[in-house]
Amino acid sequence: MQGILLLLGSCMPVLGAVLLSPVLPTMAAHFADTPGVAILVPMVLTVPALFVALVSPVAGAVADKVGRKNLLLWAMVAYAVFGMAPFFMDSLVQIVVTRAFVGVCEAFIMTCCTTLIGDYFHETRRNKYLSLQTVFTTVSAVAFLTIGGLLGAGGWRNTFWMYGVAVVLAAIMLPVLWEPVKNPTRNLRQAVPWRQLSKPAVVTLFGGIAFYTLVVHLSYILTDLGLSDVARIGMMSALASLATAVGAFSFRLVGGFGPYRLLPIAFGLTSVGFVVIWGASSIPVAMAGAVFASAGTGLLLPSLITWALGVLPQEVRGTGTGIWTSSLWIGQFICPFVVAALGAAAGGLAAGIGILGLLAAVMAAVSFFTAGRPVKANSVTQATA
Repeated sequence: MQGILLLLGSCMPVLGAVLLSPVLPTMAAHFADTPGVAILVPMVLTVPALFVALVSPVAGAVADKVGRKNLLLWAMVAYAVFGMAPFFMDSLVQIVVTRAFVGVCEAFIMTCCTTLIGDYFHETRRNKYLSLQTVFTTVSAVAFLTIGGLLGAGGWRNTFWMYGVAVVLAAIMLPVLWEPVKNPTRNLRQAVPWRQLSKPAVVTLFGGIAFYTLVVHLSYILTDLGLSDVARIGMMSALASLATAVGAFSFRLVGGFGPYRLLPIAFGLTSVGFVVIWGASSIPVAMAGAVFASAGTGLLLPSLITWALGVLPQEVRGTGTGIWTSSLWIGQFICPFVVAALGAAAGGLAAGIGILGLLAAVMAAVSFFTAGRPVKANSVTQATA
């Protein structure tokens, strides 16, 4: 039950990222007379991700100082309040401000949920829930897009009511979750293994770029190849998402091999997929590349967080998880800019993705030598369930 609740809680940042996507054009029309509407409306969608990246390290440090459970519950309630607030607002600027606070809450939610998974479980069970975390978030993205469209059909404001589900989850979490940290750490700076943590953090930054490349750009690739049917584009995107879920789900079966073996495989699959997309002259070939790359990125995320958690003692696991989360979301935020820059230099979007694929091949080799073998010493500090 604890694992399921933490997986559902991990979906809240995904809800914030995709729920409003179907109603952005309607919002733009409603606020057409607002100065800067062309910039402000997209910010409604992107501002939370920026604040997740900025606040996650702080969220992790706070979780280590005051504990995880109560911090998570307050963040869930605040997330619901700020998430639903735009329903009552007539100012686009005010809505963007509330979205920034939604991002702050998401930082605390994601960091606390991932940290508690590391606290409650270890070894095989932890691998299971970390793989399911990526599966849940990937599948929930498709579900939230559908729900956002259905709610938005009755008016763009209606979509904001969906954020109220966080209060329901918080009410269930209250009696079920428990606080694993009995003596919160006071001197975090000395306790955090910064040198060991810096390696997965840097690799995760690139991993975040790779993970979100097709999430953002696959529809453009298909359009460039002549596919104009929006429904078919949606189906192709769903197929890539399914491959991501399969890749993530496989981690529960192969997680015992360790990050130093799995990360080269994950980056290798991603590299092959991106290079295939680069050379694709037809939609089937491009989708074959997308499936390879998506399976690789699905395996990539749980492998990265396992690596990060493996170097963290329990008393500073929140701080380390927050830094890892920040690296991932910074990668998400800068992904469109990186791909656009590579595409401009290489002569097109597909070429830019191909260059990123070559970089992923390099990262496959780098990760083999930097991830190292599984460390058993920290297991004594981990709570078991």
